[in-house]
Amino acid sequence: MPFVNFKTNKVVKIWDGIYGTLSHSEQQTFGHFTIEGGTVLPEHSHFHEQWCHVLEGQLEFTIDGETLLLTPGMTAHIPPHAPHSAVARTECRVIDCFTPARQDFIELEKQS
Repeated sequence: MPFVNFKTNKVVKIWDGIYGTLSHSEQQTFGHFTIEGGTVLPEHSHFHEQWCHVLEGQLEFTIDGETLLLTPGMTAHIPPHAPHSAVARTECRVIDCFTPARQDFIELEKQS
């Protein structure tokens, strides 16, 4: 399917305080997420490469021990296996892209 309307996709809870809509190709997962203000995403890592682009809000991101407050128009690049965490200083809207596709997110969609 060459076109996606994220406004009509099923909303999926990714983590407490993080929810949104997803689309997948064979090689990537692309998500539009809302992160509630005050949400803490504990340090974790995964084998996926990830890009997180902030559309709205303030998201404090830590990658491999380096921390920066991301504001609209800023992007974080998380290499595979890099430990990372985040704190939403305000409500945020972000776009995340993962390579390869997130099979765990595909399963979450099926369960929702």
